[in-house]
Amino acid sequence: MKKVFMYTLSTCPWCRKTKKFFSEHSIPFDFVDYDLAGEDEQERLDREMSELSSDANFPLVKINGDVVVGYDPEKYEELLGLKAGVRK
Repeated sequence: MKKVFMYTLSTCPWCRKTKKFFSEHSIPFDFVDYDLAGEDEQERLDREMSELSSDANFPLVKINGDVVVGYDPEKYEELLGLKAGVRK
């Protein structure tokens, strides 16, 4: 199974849609809501996210070694090997 991790904001509608996408497809994922993290953790998250992408938008989704910035269900499906809602 591919590992999915996402950096999100608790107030971001695109982040909520991204979480919903993975939930609806029964794809387990981990996430951190950047805006709810403490100052020290936000500094650590800033470093992690800047290593993954120069684009500072949310959500930032990591699927194994691939990074997708923003809500992009077609790209998620491609990276996960999904076709018409069926998991490979």
